[in-house]
Amino acid sequence: MIARMLHALSGTGAVALACAVLAAIIIVAYLVKRPKLTLGTQLWLFAGLGLLPLSTAGFGNAAGFHATTQVQFCSSCHVMLAHTGDALDLDSQSLAARHTRNQSFGDASCYTCHADYGMFGAVFTKLNGMSHVYHYVKTYRHRTLEETLPELHLYKPFSNQSCMQCHSTTNRLWLNVDDHSAALDDVRSGKVSCASEGCHGYAHPFSKAARASAAREKESR
Repeated sequence: MIARMLHALSGTGAVALACAVLAAIIIVAYLVKRPKLTLGTQLWLFAGLGLLPLSTAGFGNAAGFHATTQVQFCSSCHVMLAHTGDALDLDSQSLAARHTRNQSFGDASCYTCHADYGMFGAVFTKLNGMSHVYHYVKTYRHRTLEETLPELHLYKPFSNQSCMQCHSTTNRLWLNVDDHSAALDDVRSGKVSCASEGCHGYAHPFSKAARASAAREKESR
């Protein structure tokens, strides 16, 4: 069982676990044997009480950050299963699915597309992620996927800057598409969204359809 657990850990996660185990061994050994506080003992205690716990925290945070960038992490909330299920569907032609199948994204396609690419992008992305956890625990945890889907939306409009991290809009292949070159300034400014109806379509079209259906139903009441 321990071998399987270690195999499931990332490299940083395994290092964090090893540091925690070594720290525990040092502390327990000291409490059991109670050796004299020689310089050697103090150095061991410094490692067990300071250096190794700090290393555990550092590598643990790195492992946690890596884990939260994975599609599997996003699908741990049941209200996201429609999104991640579509992204992992080999037969789907949605933007999310086609980008997930791109090896450049690996298993982090959700994070790669939704991350903020500003100077403090990773920080703000994780803060927004914490707000998602809060809303899930407070509101959506007890709702079904069907009830929740019409209400799910981005906290701000999807930025073309995220697309332009890969699709620079400057290479000849991209510019040779007439619609691209004609709307070049609007695309770069964000006036025209890449992921919209009439362009490449919504990344998660079923979500937009669910929201539109809910809005029509509300208006008809």
